[in-house]
Amino acid sequence: MGADRWDGLIVGPTLVTLADDTGYGLVADGALGWRDGVLTYVGPASGLPAPPETLAHEVTDAGGCITPGLVDCHTHLVFAGNRAGEFEQRLQGASYEEIARSGGGILSSVRAVREADEDVLLAQSLPRARALVADGVSTLEIKSGYGLDLDNERKMLRVARRLGEALGISVRTTYLAAHALPPEYAGRADAYIDATIEWLPQLHAEGLVDAVDAFAERIGFDATQTRRLFASARALGLPVKLHADQLSDGDGAALVAEFGGLSADHVEHTSEAGVAAMAAAGTVAVLLPGAFHVLRETRLPPLDAFRAAGVPMAVATDCNPGTSPLLSLRQAMQLACTHFRLTPEEALRGATVNAARALGLDDRGRLRAGLRADFVHWDVREPAELCYWLGGRLARAVHAGGRPVATRTDDPAPALEAVP
Repeated sequence: MGADRWDGLIVGPTLVTLADDTGYGLVADGALGWRDGVLTYVGPASGLPAPPETLAHEVTDAGGCITPGLVDCHTHLVFAGNRAGEFEQRLQGASYEEIARSGGGILSSVRAVREADEDVLLAQSLPRARALVADGVSTLEIKSGYGLDLDNERKMLRVARRLGEALGISVRTTYLAAHALPPEYAGRADAYIDATIEWLPQLHAEGLVDAVDAFAERIGFDATQTRRLFASARALGLPVKLHADQLSDGDGAALVAEFGGLSADHVEHTSEAGVAAMAAAGTVAVLLPGAFHVLRETRLPPLDAFRAAGVPMAVATDCNPGTSPLLSLRQAMQLACTHFRLTPEEALRGATVNAARALGLDDRGRLRAGLRADFVHWDVREPAELCYWLGGRLARAVHAGGRPVATRTDDPAPALEAVP
């Protein structure tokens, strides 16, 4: 084959293709080939068109399982400092809203981000991004929202882009200036929304914005303000998503569906009407069990209603310094199974197929010839183990666009049997 050889071929593992809308799509004794960042063969090793050594420049015989690369579709990963003190306050009885109203919460992260220059912000954020990639993430969404002025929102979005370049992964950036009301706009929420609308075209023109988000909540922004921002986003051709119905039913899910939004995120308090609106619009429900866990919430999202209506459910880390300091999407999958009673298949699909859909990406999330060569080679015997093990590093290698972006050179976690 010469120059037509594939870049790589792995022979022997179980492939978890997620090729159809239900089931894992398992292929035992499988083979996975790729060239120029695209999958060229996904199927049984016995079906390869020629001997492996003639097909690819690099051939690997291996066991374990290969899944699509994980997609973390909701993070606030770029921030400075941390809010461990608030974690202690909540354990002593303070509520999230009480902390926020006393000047903590999001505004404490805003102060830290404004004080950090771009290189410092990158240096603090890079280890968090590396941790997510090492545990299987090949596509990462990162929001702004801790700057709350033009220069600092731009700084956050630039750092997000630089993280993707440094790690060799896809990073989708989301403009979340409507995250909280900055102190200089105290009592002037409408004027602040005017400012966020004014900044958006500038940042979009600089190539820094892939989508627009807002925090629609009683301690955030109301429906009228959110609609104004979303109308401006859609005028620029930008998709929208929303922090919706986390603390109360503010009809946020229906609001984002009204704009054909990519996703409604959190959704613990979403009503039946909101579920129906999401189903009609094709809006994904992004479940964030890390925040549910850390805040010790008890109100479950309407999971049965989502299933009955055919609303796709994604799972994400919500990695942030206040309510979800979670550095493993696989752990988020486990929490989704434990707290929300998702099946391991639903959780894996939520972190791949449906998470990609929540970012408007249709070229990844499954193992299928012609899609991006984003995949993870795991030291497990069956895919349910990805949600079974608490902690540990199970990813043998993570590929993004056919290139290895994380490899493990040490032995598997002690709790695991060696996987041939």
